[in-house]
Amino acid sequence: MEITQIIYLIIVFIIVVSIILVIIRLFVMRSAKKRLNKIVRQDSNSAAWWKQSINKFSGPLAVPALPSETWEGSALRTRFMHAGYHSRSLPMFYFAAKTFLVLVFAGMSLLYMGVVGEIEFGINNTLLLLLLSAALGYYLPDLILSRVIFLRQRVLFENIPDVIDLMTICIESGMGLEAAMNKVAEEIHLKCQPLAEELRMINLDMRAGRTREQALYQFALRTGVEEIRSLVVMLVQAERFGTSIATSLRVHSEELRTRRRLRAEEAAAKIALKLLFPLMFFIFPALFVVLFGPAIIQIVNILLPTLAGQ
Repeated sequence: MEITQIIYLIIVFIIVVSIILVIIRLFVMRSAKKRLNKIVRQDSNSAAWWKQSINKFSGPLAVPALPSETWEGSALRTRFMHAGYHSRSLPMFYFAAKTFLVLVFAGMSLLYMGVVGEIEFGINNTLLLLLLSAALGYYLPDLILSRVIFLRQRVLFENIPDVIDLMTICIESGMGLEAAMNKVAEEIHLKCQPLAEELRMINLDMRAGRTREQALYQFALRTGVEEIRSLVVMLVQAERFGTSIATSLRVHSEELRTRRRLRAEEAAAKIALKLLFPLMFFIFPALFVVLFGPAIIQIVNILLPTLAGQ
């Protein structure tokens, strides 16, 4: 056997054994745990058991991918807040997923080289394929996290003008800013749950001892949306200089609606350019086949007997 086939068999064996061990540890419970689950059947306990199991297995896998900088001051922690993830156990699962995907993608590349055995891979091609597959597995969680952040920030941006309008109505009716935020969080929960949760966290921060200014700045830091940051700056300045918060909110809401309309017009203007390549490579060829196919077949059927007779 060649050295590539031996390495391939070893990696496949390690992957299969690891998957079997994970399945055994996750699904085969001890008898004491089985008796306990029969006595106490609650969804919270079941969820806690799953979290403990995931944390237990993700810890060793997360060690190779952990950053050297401290977690509290890292930029990745800010990205998790922008994505709406505040659990302390989720970063370990994230780094464990990086290590696991690197091993899986590298194993899949070796599996491909083992299946396509008739093609002789050189050492350079083998190393290049392993490097590309490992890099894809390592950066795939980053791409997914970036996509989650983009979708969440877009939802926040689209709903913040409506939230400001509701806050304006509540403040003009005599409520304070904190009470208006609580009321808006209750009303906007069905339409935009992330924004409702962020408004509730502002009140929780103030109850925990932070000032209103600190809680608002934390709100802007958790979301990472420029429009929300400008809203926070406006609220802080209105409180410092004693201006009317309702008037400031009304003006800021009109400005955000203008930005939202301009962004929608910009997206609509890009549609023609985005449709150009699908039209050229997918729709037009199929259309040409449908339109000119019968004519070409008829021409060929007429010309072939003529040419055969000559």
